[in-house]
Amino acid sequence: MTLPTIILRHRRENLRKCSLRGLESHPLLHFYTYPKDPLPPLSSYILLTLDAPVLSKEDAEYGLFLIDGTWRHSETMFRSLSKPHLFRTRSLPPGIRTAYPRRQEDCIDPSRGLATVEALFAACCILQRPTEGILDHYHWKDSFLKANSMFTK
Repeated sequence: MTLPTIILRHRRENLRKCSLRGLESHPLLHFYTYPKDPLPPLSSYILLTLDAPVLSKEDAEYGLFLIDGTWRHSETMFRSLSKPHLFRTRSLPPGIRTAYPRRQEDCIDPSRGLATVEALFAACCILQRPTEGILDHYHWKDSFLKANSMFTK
């Protein structure tokens, strides 16, 4: 049985620009609001980050944990996670490119900084999990899939 994906969304995330908008009722996604909602134990989860070993299908037994917010807020959220929330970290392969028209300058590696929905979709593909509906509400879906043809094979 696959663990649900846990998404920790910053309370100030602009939902009009949020790439995950429309997925709140997806049965495999559980949303929590930072800083008000307590998180469940995350010892069986993988947090996607930029500086970690690459995610592979061997990680399929773990759930996904995603932080959703601006880069500045995401860093604060990451630092706030307490010891009881120990989890593994993984990164996505470096060849995946975003289609999101980013205006932020505070990403540590803008060429690898994906929209959260892009990272979720890529991770599900790598872990061989269902991807139905994940990109349905994403405005740049076609551009993302065209730039990352490895997901359409």
